[in-house]
Amino acid sequence: MHDMTATPSRTLPLLAFSALALGACAAPSLDRAEALPPAPTVFAAAEDAAPPAGDWLAAFDDPVLPLLTAEALTHNADFRAAAARLDQARASARVAGAPRLPSLDASGSVTERDSSAFPSSTTSYALGLNASWEADVWGRVAATAGAAAYDAEASEADYQGARLSLAGATAQAWFALIEAELQEALAARDVGNRERSLDFIERRYRSGVNTSLDVRLARSALATSRATLQLRRQTLGEAQRTLEVLLGRYPAAELAGAADLPDLAPLAGAGAPADLLWRRPDMIAADLRLESAGLRAEAARDALLPRLTLQAGANATSANTANLLDADSIITSLVAGLAQPVFRGGALRGEADRAEAAARERLASYASSALTAWREAENALAAEDRLAERAGQLRVAYEEAARAEELAERQYRNGLVTIFNLLDAQARRITSESQYIGARRERAANRVRLYLAIGGEFAAPTDFADLSAQEPAL
Repeated sequence: MHDMTATPSRTLPLLAFSALALGACAAPSLDRAEALPPAPTVFAAAEDAAPPAGDWLAAFDDPVLPLLTAEALTHNADFRAAAARLDQARASARVAGAPRLPSLDASGSVTERDSSAFPSSTTSYALGLNASWEADVWGRVAATAGAAAYDAEASEADYQGARLSLAGATAQAWFALIEAELQEALAARDVGNRERSLDFIERRYRSGVNTSLDVRLARSALATSRATLQLRRQTLGEAQRTLEVLLGRYPAAELAGAADLPDLAPLAGAGAPADLLWRRPDMIAADLRLESAGLRAEAARDALLPRLTLQAGANATSANTANLLDADSIITSLVAGLAQPVFRGGALRGEADRAEAAARERLASYASSALTAWREAENALAAEDRLAERAGQLRVAYEEAARAEELAERQYRNGLVTIFNLLDAQARRITSESQYIGARRERAANRVRLYLAIGGEFAAPTDFADLSAQEPAL
């Protein structure tokens, strides 16, 4: 038995109504070039547009840093969450793409009937197979599926962005740990120097050479140095715990840094401003989400148009399972339907307007992200020379202060200068050396920021078991 229903005579009126419904619904303009200001071919803070090349982790010439990065990428909880979000987006894309194919459902039942009119009960069996499919005449289903696919690709870019960000955070934390150790060692040396100076001054005081003022000033300077040492140790512990958490370890403050901060080689290249729009993962994600928003706006407009659906079914009922597949027991049907939304209280038109506004918002967000990316790259490039010059000047200041301290100590022992000259020289030396260490760490941190800003590439080894086994010393 076959049943086929269609409504061809009503198709033209429905299409005419739909054309009127879409008349005020224009597609939003998603032209990226119109949303962005003109960009130069070369960064303002760079001499040329040479593209970045090579592994930026290897550029620091630190054998431990790539191993730390690999450990973080394996055990960091936030990065595992990013991977889970990517899996969710891929699954959502599969769900959104499913309506492009027919759906098929099977059913079965067994029914028993007891009646007082008959001496025994009766049993009947039923099987059913039903299929349905929407003919995507206007492309609404394809647009919805395409939007979900773009969202999944954007999540892939987010994942790559999280990978790059975690590598940068690991490098920053590693350099902060090295600086903290250098600062703690500097403070410990200063305490030792102050203790020796106080011992010398107290002996001279007992001999009647120095006054009690000299002794009290030396004791005050020693107490200040000891207080600074405790602060440096606190900072060191915090730096250790920060890196340990990034690595997925328990924050036990047991991780040790390298002997010194890296000496930076000249920057290989930063590329051109336009390169950032396809190199940086966040810009790639913003572009893909803009495409997704455009398709969702298209799907929302198409929802105002008629929908053509096809449904087919095959059902069989019999008192004997052997007869269920008999041709005489099977009833088949094929139904074609054309449905046009007429009145939904403005919901469909409102959804179309919302989707178009969301697409315009994505375009504005894309432009904002591009400007932010350019600003970050320009800032990091401009800081390259400034920080190099600052570190160079602070090195001169530290070296001269160290020589001045040595001279002041000799002159004080010979009675040529006062205690104030000695304390001032010691304070200048400790301050200038501390600032020099901080400047070197800031140069390394800025180089990391630059690599993140230009979307630099890196590679991390997969074998780091030996590293995680040797806790205190790397």
